[in-house]
Amino acid sequence: MTSPARRHFLRQSAIEAARQETGPTAHANGYELMLLKLYEDKRRLKQVRSQERKADLKRQLLPEYAPWVAGVLAEGRGAQDVILMTVMIWRLDAGDIPDALAIARYALRYKLVPPNGFNRSTPYLIAEDVAESATRAHEAGQVVNIDHLMQTMELTDAEDMPDQVRAKLHKITGYVLREAGRVELALNHLKRALQLHNGCGVKKDIERLERAIRNAASR
Repeated sequence: MTSPARRHFLRQSAIEAARQETGPTAHANGYELMLLKLYEDKRRLKQVRSQERKADLKRQLLPEYAPWVAGVLAEGRGAQDVILMTVMIWRLDAGDIPDALAIARYALRYKLVPPNGFNRSTPYLIAEDVAESATRAHEAGQVVNIDHLMQTMELTDAEDMPDQVRAKLHKITGYVLREAGRVELALNHLKRALQLHNGCGVKKDIERLERAIRNAASR
């Protein structure tokens, strides 16, 4: 558990580092300390083979980074920050979409890039990981918040990414809306997914929804 004094130090260090408008922030002492912690935590994660257990470990580690993230989001001016971007990715991996989106808004505003080793751009990564996280939750029978999916679409609407990735987002959005009884809107998203990626696997779902809408109209 991080002490109040430690949380305050991390938040203030994050503010000082994030106020740098350009260039690396590694000169900041607090930033260096957090990079060391991040290195050690990544080393721990590499020792875990199970993706499920990795996600569990990330959930345990993430609260320790919360003061840093809060400082950057409150006072940041767009300095590239490997700690912040790693936390965003870990939150997506852990299924914490709302907190990941809070960082995503900042990252997209300032055009921050993912850490070294990630080939996807930031909007590409956000859209795909939100879609896949929501899909895993949906397939496990968990409730998926439609607002998070719609926010992701809005955030990434003007960004460039593969059509297949955007199709994933429309597909899971369609499924969640279908289960909420919003069939016409669900149909629109599934049709958009098919338009973007013909092999996304929604053709039968579209047929069933169209049939259900026709039957409801004929009653």
